[in-house]
Amino acid sequence: MNVGEHKFEFTSQAKRNIFITIAVGFVLLLLGMFILSKNGLTDPDAHHSYGKETEHKEDVVSEHGKGEAMAVGEHHEGHEAAMGEEHHGEAHGEGHHEHEAPHWTIRVIKGIWLNNIFFTGIALIGVFFVAFNYIAWAGWSALIKRIPEAFGYFLPVGGALTLIIFLLFHHQLFHWTHEHVDEIIEGKRGFLNIPFFLVRMIAYFVLWILVWVVLRRNSLNEDISPAGDLKNYNNSVVWSGFFLVVFGITSSTSAWDWVMSIDAHFYSTMFGWYVFASWFVSGLAMITLFVVYLREKGLLPQVTQSHLHDLGKYMFAFSIFWTYIWFAQFLLIYYANIPEESIYFIERLKRDAYSPFFFFNLFINFIFPFLVLMTRESKRQGIILKVVCVAILLGHWLDFYLMMTPPLLGKYGGFDSMFFLVELGLTMIYSGVFVFLVFFGLSKASLVAKNHPMLQESLHHHI
Repeated sequence: MNVGEHKFEFTSQAKRNIFITIAVGFVLLLLGMFILSKNGLTDPDAHHSYGKETEHKEDVVSEHGKGEAMAVGEHHEGHEAAMGEEHHGEAHGEGHHEHEAPHWTIRVIKGIWLNNIFFTGIALIGVFFVAFNYIAWAGWSALIKRIPEAFGYFLPVGGALTLIIFLLFHHQLFHWTHEHVDEIIEGKRGFLNIPFFLVRMIAYFVLWILVWVVLRRNSLNEDISPAGDLKNYNNSVVWSGFFLVVFGITSSTSAWDWVMSIDAHFYSTMFGWYVFASWFVSGLAMITLFVVYLREKGLLPQVTQSHLHDLGKYMFAFSIFWTYIWFAQFLLIYYANIPEESIYFIERLKRDAYSPFFFFNLFINFIFPFLVLMTRESKRQGIILKVVCVAILLGHWLDFYLMMTPPLLGKYGGFDSMFFLVELGLTMIYSGVFVFLVFFGLSKASLVAKNHPMLQESLHHHI
């Protein structure tokens, strides 16, 4: 089967549409910030985290039974004893998110951090997808590998923004960065300290970007190498093996650093896997969206329903995997009833600001893709895959929202009209930047890796 030359042209119209999306996002963000600055919350107590309010404690007692209530109550009492005067307003400068900034700015900072981590994770999954297909000697994906490769163009941007955001706003995002906190956090100083945190952050991105650059270079070199030359392919297999080891460690430690340590009192041994599962299924959805889009544009005519079927199976399977991790983490924490862990779920189940989204999160990330992608034909239809992909991306953005927002905003973290503008604006900005960089990467080479040794297998893939 003849491959032909299929180049993606990043047209001025496409660029204009992306710039309009980003501009609209900025307008919505600025409008939301203006409204919040005029009408936003100014109660300094709103900056508290888990287990602050007395009425919330009473709700837990009334609805969770005597045994669980005693455990949670002990947690709150221990929290207040350890935190000392800061929970009573006598040391606002050093309490959890009690600082000079108005409350509405925390919403904006949190939104920036959330989107940055979410899209950085999707970019990283693009590299991971390429790497594990090399290691598996997978042939079916050779035809579409240039798409996840292009995701890596966001990694340098995501890395720079992650570093800048942390340097500017670490006190607002991470309670442990304050000097005088409680005994629990002081006991974690060996890991949670700014110099070591920065070293880890830089190491993550240096390693991830290094492997992506090598894999991308080898992929492009294959296009100009003689047919049958396996030097670049074999080199990519070696680097992919190295990356999978690095990724296996750093995907968890980065999740601890960037997400779990926002509430440094909470810990879960499954949290790294949980964030990985959310990142991975989001990355699969993004890859599938680009594949369907390019196929419908006539730029990847060799992509068949069999390729779409495999992508659909991946999303189906890993939506179930995410749900397994979600339930396993919930079950273990619920069964053990350890206050430092159970408060994570109580916060999200008991608060009116989060409980509707808590259950909607399960529906959109598990029940919906499970039911829609259950049949063979549904995985082979572009229109159905697009709907499911958009739902998965929105659902897992919401998943990260539920992970990050409660410890930062407490009971004030729900979606109202003012906050919605900020969240929507930031998401449009980051989405526009991500799509722009992916399109830029796709335009730099043929959409098909012409001399990939597994290409013929991919061209004749049939299931």
